Amino acid sequence: QVQLVESGGGLVQPGGSLRLSCAASGFTFSSYAMRWYRQAPGKERELVAHISSDGSNIIYPDSVKGRFTISRDNRKNTVYLQINSLKSDDTAVYYCQAPSSQGGYWGQGTQVTVSS
Repeated sequence: QVQLVESGGGLVQPGGSLRLSCAASGFTFSSYAMRWYRQAPGKERELVAHISSDGSNIIYPDSVKGRFTISRDNRKNTVYLQINSLKSDDTAVYYCQAPSSQGGYWGQGTQVTVSS
């Protein structure tokens, strides 16, 4: 059974940092690229980070470049998202995804709320 379980979200003050984790099981994690998305209330889901299966290729949209860092540990079947200098606009549910031509696998999401 495929599972992606995100954790690490919470309430944080503007300017703070968070490290999100996504633990994968039930598939060959090291063979998949991994992505982080976020969805704010009333907005479409947005891709915020992509990492190739071996970690050699990383892509960010301009909106988060310099503040978001994606990484992975294939020994632990886990992908991470470090978010620094958090802003209120970062408030969203963050999801990890293992993409595939059949649509891929999704986690249930973890809530990040940035507020003073």
